[in-house]
Amino acid sequence: MKIAFFETDKNEEKILRDGLKNHTLLFFKGILDNTNFSKIRGFDIISVETGSEVTEKIIKSIGNLKMIAARCTGYDKIDLAYCKKNNIIVSNVPTYSEHSVAEHTFALLLSISRNITKTYNRIHKNNFSIEGLEGFDLNEKTIGVIGTGHIGSHVIRIARGFEMKVLAFSRKRDKHLEARLGFKYVNLDKLLKKSDVITLHTPLTRETEHLIDKKAIKKMKTGVVIINTARGRIIDTPALVKALEDKKIYATGLDVLEGEELIKNKQAHKKLNVKSFRQLAMDHKLLNRENVIFTPHIAFSSRESRQKLLRETINNIKLFLKNKIINNVY
Repeated sequence: MKIAFFETDKNEEKILRDGLKNHTLLFFKGILDNTNFSKIRGFDIISVETGSEVTEKIIKSIGNLKMIAARCTGYDKIDLAYCKKNNIIVSNVPTYSEHSVAEHTFALLLSISRNITKTYNRIHKNNFSIEGLEGFDLNEKTIGVIGTGHIGSHVIRIARGFEMKVLAFSRKRDKHLEARLGFKYVNLDKLLKKSDVITLHTPLTRETEHLIDKKAIKKMKTGVVIINTARGRIIDTPALVKALEDKKIYATGLDVLEGEELIKNKQAHKKLNVKSFRQLAMDHKLLNRENVIFTPHIAFSSRESRQKLLRETINNIKLFLKNKIINNVY
């Protein structure tokens, strides 16, 4: 089999080569895009992470594609409708980074609550004043967790360790989980109104795109903190910027951003349409605010989660080659 891997480094390449011997493997450091898909024409399998958009055009151009092995949990950048129509298997790795993302969620929250970034920047300017650095306790605060899957449930466990009160909203309610972890399921409106902190752990779907918009923000407490380690498009960026400017939202911690690919891919700046240009401008406006903490989509990335991700990807491919489908996303 001919297999192409995108968004890989040398360490990952070694692990993948060791796990998939007797196959023709090709590795790319960058994302899969319109500039390099011609190099993998006739390949049977491709494997991508979150930066690559696997469009109908690219899939057609490859010509012989049988499987897309996503090395991530989300698959919103893969044209699933076209894959399903053409019997192309799409696999993901649904549970490799739940601990990493949950811990990163609290890293962002604690950076806000204890003014870590502000303090760090001040000290590096040789300013040791503590004025304006008073933080707030998480103890007894109400945290609203949107999505109680693998990641959301770990976030709840950590929140309970801080003795926070936990409200949760999820499409599927797990009553056993609710009783075991000591939180309360509520409807979305109640969660928005009652929470001091709101954290997002839901997939990006048609229903969740811009779930946090102008109307949703209006229902929130003044001074709420929002954390997003899920997908950027779950939050409407202009609505978020306006709420931060108006001090409706105290601060936000983001590992993902709507249109983050525009920031990362500078080559694409030359070909921006009006909509993309506006999104890029709004993103820069957001990131330049002192009450915004941003990390570049790294919540999933720990040594432990990376090892598990590669092992599971290798396993997905091997099982596919034996006609034993696992972690198929449709």
